[in-house]
Amino acid sequence: MIVLINEINPQKRFIKKAKEILEEGGIIIFPTDTVYAYGCDINDRRAIERLYHIKRIPRNKPLSFIFSDISAISQYVRNVSDQAFKIMKKAFPGPYTFIFQASKLVPKIAITNQKTIGVRIPDNTIALELVQALGHPIMTASVSTKEGDYVIDPVDLDKEYRNAVDMILSCGPKVSDPSTVVDFSGGDIQIVRKGKGEIFFIEEE
Repeated sequence: MIVLINEINPQKRFIKKAKEILEEGGIIIFPTDTVYAYGCDINDRRAIERLYHIKRIPRNKPLSFIFSDISAISQYVRNVSDQAFKIMKKAFPGPYTFIFQASKLVPKIAITNQKTIGVRIPDNTIALELVQALGHPIMTASVSTKEGDYVIDPVDLDKEYRNAVDMILSCGPKVSDPSTVVDFSGGDIQIVRKGKGEIFFIEEE
C-alpha cells in the first residue's frame, strides 16, 4: 500500500493507519528530514527480524530509534554528559543520529551486543507524528539498495518495495544525504559519518 501524504500537514487517517500497522508488527516506509526510512515497533521481535531481512544487513548491526522529544530519549539512554545534552538541544530536531549506551528500558530484542542505540529526532512532521501516535520510539533504518544507494524517489519505492513492506508513506523525492552520525557512547565525541547535519559542535570546541 502506497499513499501520498502531505509532509507539512499529514492526513490523520494515514498516520492512524500507519500506527495500526506498526502495532500489528508491520513494516512501513516513511519520510524523514534526510532520506526515506523503514520503521517498525521496537517491542516486536518478528518485525525487527523482518526489517533486518528487508534491509539485507546482519543482525549484529545496530539500528536507530526515532523519538519525538528529548525527554523521551533520556529514558532510553544512559551516561549522557552535560555537553552531549546541550548538543542534542541545539541539534534536534534535525539531521543527526547520536549514539549512546542503551538503558534498561530498551527491549533486549532491539539492541545488539554493543549495548548502544542511535537516537534521532528528525525535522519532519510525519516522522514525529508517527512516534507520538505509537506512544514510543520507532526502530528505523534508511531505505537503500544492496549497493548502498539511497532510494529517494517514490516511483522507485513503489516499484521495489510495494510487496516487501505493509505501507509506504510518500511525499515526493527526498534529498540523498543521510544524517550525520556522532558517537557519544565512549564519553568523547566521535564523528562516525558526516551527513546532512553540520558539525557545529566540533567547530565550537
